[in-house]
Amino acid sequence: MRRADRLFQIVQLMRGGRLVTARKLAEKLEISDRTVYRDIRDLQASGVPIDGEAGVGYVLRHGFELPPLMFSRGEIEAIVLGTRMVEAWGGAQLADSAREALKKIGAVLPADLRERVERTHLYAPGYRVPDAIRRRIDRLNDAIRGQQVAAIDYRREDGGASQRRIRPLGLYFWGGVWTVVAWCELRLDFRSFRIDRMDRLEVLDERFPSDPEKSLRAFLSRMSAG
Repeated sequence: MRRADRLFQIVQLMRGGRLVTARKLAEKLEISDRTVYRDIRDLQASGVPIDGEAGVGYVLRHGFELPPLMFSRGEIEAIVLGTRMVEAWGGAQLADSAREALKKIGAVLPADLRERVERTHLYAPGYRVPDAIRRRIDRLNDAIRGQQVAAIDYRREDGGASQRRIRPLGLYFWGGVWTVVAWCELRLDFRSFRIDRMDRLEVLDERFPSDPEKSLRAFLSRMSAG
């Protein structure tokens, strides 16, 4: 968890004016007591009205609110729909992150705007995305971040099968189908692979070096050139 997210969560857990011990905060956030003490000191130094001391507990004074976020109706609908689309069609980790992001936004919205979030009637049903595809999306996303080579067993559109070693570069959603753009070590060129046609996906403990000629930017440049 990023430190900024952790500080936000500490404030959220202390809302309501109840005494909260450092041990309880540490258990909730899965961090050490020492980290809680340091974060509390930093929050106090930044002006957050927290009273208490180590070994006793802490209280967030009544009346403290995080600065409100202001959005127009259209912006709220765009945020909610975007979040619901990620939740419906993205990987499992992305879906969880989308839900948490919407909770954080709702927590700092004024009451009237919070009601708009709850009343937004825009949805993205996700029943067509099997759990296996969601897990592959997450694994490929991690591989892109970590610059890790992946090995796949792939079924082509004509029914033929092949085994490939790829360097995953980017994930694209086409309104029902996810593809991964990659540098294919067999073809020595860029290729796009449909995730639902992968019979096997293994992310290897092998990193590939950054190479401007085999990067996502190079792929996009080639596509734009026609």
